[in-house]
Amino acid sequence: MRKRILTGDRPTGKLHLGHYVGSLRNRVKLQEEYECFFIIADLHTLTTKSDPQSIGTVSQNIKDLVLDYLSVGIDPEKSTIFVQSKIPEISEFAILLSMLVSISRLERIPTLKDMIKALKIENPSYGLLGYPVIQAADILVVRANLVPVGKDQESHVELTREIARRFNGLYGEVFPETKALIGDVATLVGTDGKAKMSKSLNNCIYLSDSPETVKTKVMKMYTDPTRIHPTDPGHVKGNPVFTYHDVFNKNKKEVEELKERYKKGTVGDVEVKQKLNNALKEFLAPIREKRNQFENNSGLVEEILNKGAKKTKTEAKETLRLVKKAMGLDYY
Repeated sequence: MRKRILTGDRPTGKLHLGHYVGSLRNRVKLQEEYECFFIIADLHTLTTKSDPQSIGTVSQNIKDLVLDYLSVGIDPEKSTIFVQSKIPEISEFAILLSMLVSISRLERIPTLKDMIKALKIENPSYGLLGYPVIQAADILVVRANLVPVGKDQESHVELTREIARRFNGLYGEVFPETKALIGDVATLVGTDGKAKMSKSLNNCIYLSDSPETVKTKVMKMYTDPTRIHPTDPGHVKGNPVFTYHDVFNKNKKEVEELKERYKKGTVGDVEVKQKLNNALKEFLAPIREKRNQFENNSGLVEEILNKGAKKTKTEAKETLRLVKKAMGLDYY
């Protein structure tokens, strides 16, 4: 029996090249070896964006997320894609799990502290403080063995493991010991060169961007600020344009030649960017083509999500049955 994986995204917008490098390409590989559940965590968006305007964008964001998944090769015949709020058992389960963890334990989670600080939240909501517990419910409701995360997210999986151990110790063995599957989760610097690619920083190249949009973004990319003239020797290390070349340009000989010429001052930024645009055009063309095909297939996204919800709900109901039986809550 294959081990089971749970991972996913919040539906906050279309996915970009940073998502591809950091997680999507790995998920495509994982679905060949594991039983994968990909959660579209719409309830988690409410922890920081619960205003009506933000909620009004979620439906389209969910559709865009599924289309991006399909376009890079996630196969709904091999993996299960589902929307979190369509599985009400998760919310009920989260209430039961919340009784097994203290507030002080939640306050020690590094990423939660960082989020509160970054968003300058003076009085975090109960929902924000408790979202790691809901994450634990997301994971345990399908009794996942593994959760692919970056090193910075390992603390969330550790909390899930603690909750599962506490439950198993109190009521009997129900859950596997979920482990973090930590890979070399890369981050891709944004087009501004100042931070990793992020929707909120408006420094992204999206998987669904048109060729014209990609070209415009590439030609405006940050390069070497110390280089005034094309004949000045330039820096390759830390230069976002060359970082992108290393990741997306299949012609490695061309990349190495460009680097040597750049260091010597025999090639300008314009040519380097034009060649990067050509590489991204080649990389994104099949992704964009698949996305258009799926987008034009009316009802496909709904069909995939309905199928995913049905399978996940079956697993969730069984988990709740086991949990209530173990706890003695199966009164009737």
